[in-house]
Amino acid sequence: MTIDKRRGDISPADITDRCCEGNVICEWDGSLRNVRTEPVFVQKVYDAVLVNLQALSNANNIRFTPSLGPNARIVRIEDIRCRKFFNPDNIHDPRNLVVDPDTDLSGARFVKDGKGKPVEVVGPDGLRSEKLLFVDTTECDEEGKGTPVFGTQIVRISGNVIVEIDAVVQSSKRRRVTLTANVPISPVELTNFFELCVPSVFDSAFLPRLAEFCNISCETRLATNNISRDIHIDPETGEVKINLIIALCIACEKKIVVPVQLCVLSTGFPELSPIISPICSTFPTLFPRQNDEESNRRNPCDDNKRRHRSRLSLEEDFSEDNEIENFEFDYDEEI
Repeated sequence: MTIDKRRGDISPADITDRCCEGNVICEWDGSLRNVRTEPVFVQKVYDAVLVNLQALSNANNIRFTPSLGPNARIVRIEDIRCRKFFNPDNIHDPRNLVVDPDTDLSGARFVKDGKGKPVEVVGPDGLRSEKLLFVDTTECDEEGKGTPVFGTQIVRISGNVIVEIDAVVQSSKRRRVTLTANVPISPVELTNFFELCVPSVFDSAFLPRLAEFCNISCETRLATNNISRDIHIDPETGEVKINLIIALCIACEKKIVVPVQLCVLSTGFPELSPIISPICSTFPTLFPRQNDEESNRRNPCDDNKRRHRSRLSLEEDFSEDNEIENFEFDYDEEI
């Protein structure tokens, strides 16, 4: 999202709006003339499994804030929300709700560094989140197939969740209050099994690697779904304590990935519209220009004056002087 402050684009709605929309940096005019091939070096998913797990945790006598004042009582619960707690100032905060998967393999081994530590490589998340695998794939290589690997995963869950309760409170008058608590959950350990297919470790310059990642969400309710039994309010101070049941919902995915090179159809490199500065007239580029044989055959200054001829055409020799309507597709009819 970009705003040109010089044009007075900032309005009260921009300031008070709590949400935003992302900036789409790729544009295409719909012409196949502007489509060309580009090579990319990426990670291919050779095989993957998805596992959904769930667990329950009791939370008793949890103190919620704010206090409601003397002689207050809750007459109705309008909504109960739950989300995981995360402290951005400390990724190792023990209160952060985390999922720690521990995987053992049968039929394969993690490649180690000579000190007993598995070798981890950088994944698409930019972190060392993938482990190199070695499997004797000789037998299945002769049949042109992958080699099955079996695994056992133990998922350990710990940390806190944030619970918010919208309640209607009766004291001197009725009012709507949002009660909030940072609730620690009981540590949970879950076990599941999986099978993955591994490509050849010999017919490749790279060893396959195992990538595993999980995400967790939570849902909560009153322990017995009864206000009088599950909610206690101190008549003098108005302090609120609530009994809850918290459901932990976990999704874990395991992938066998291998590095590959792909040729993809591209409409060009993204270009962002910058926020204009009133002082600087020129700015440096952020990425190198493409200096291949094809781009050198044309003057880069003329890119905005004429269309680049696409390699993708319906005929071997497609004249640039042809009317563009002869090259259009009618998507309402069968081609």
